[in-house]
Amino acid sequence: MAVILQIHFPFPGPFGEAMVEALTPLAQGINDEPGLRWKVWTESPERHLAGGVYLFDDAESAEAYLDKHSARLADMGVEGIQAQILAVNEGLTAINHGPLGG
Repeated sequence: MAVILQIHFPFPGPFGEAMVEALTPLAQGINDEPGLRWKVWTESPERHLAGGVYLFDDAESAEAYLDKHSARLADMGVEGIQAQILAVNEGLTAINHGPLGG
């Protein structure tokens, strides 16, 4: 069953196009994560937050990525990581045109 992983954390920046320039190699590497279908990057410069919403094939893949990403963020000194893994109701999501493909 597909699952959503939501991760958000305090982030001083960069944001916008500067974030794209700084994090493109990371974004490209994320594409190789097992079970990942897609990621939507999120940011709030006003609140100094960043993160993402991910769709994974299964909870095991999402949990493995969450462990890996949490360790990477901790190595960067990031504290206050908020994350949750939620099952996707694919039937209702399809009615509302939610992207479930990879």
